[in-house]
Amino acid sequence: WGPVGNPIYPPAQRELTRRGIGGTAYTNWKNKHAVQVKKTDYGYYDYLLCADSNNVRNTMRITGGDPDSKIQLLLDYAGRTGQSIADPWYTGNFERSYDDIVDGLNGFLEYLRTNGLI
Repeated sequence: WGPVGNPIYPPAQRELTRRGIGGTAYTNWKNKHAVQVKKTDYGYYDYLLCADSNNVRNTMRITGGDPDSKIQLLLDYAGRTGQSIADPWYTGNFERSYDDIVDGLNGFLEYLRTNGLI
């Protein structure tokens, strides 16, 4: 894909559509694609939430470490410390991956609310 990352994987698009996501200008699949974490992202973002421990390691390698504890597993916020989001590339189960992500995001939102960050 050259300088532009891969588009959203078709089975992932189908799961999102099944869940009612994708019918707005913001969620139009045509312009969505993966992006690589950059070293400068560490200074720009308050949180860099990862799907699994490999993502954490690679993000730390790219950013040069994590002195401010910004790099974390998403599911840690759901009380599932150290757990990875089910990887649909290996499991083929996009529904489970979706559920894991929603669980993590709900936990993250609750963390932000509880700490007066939103």
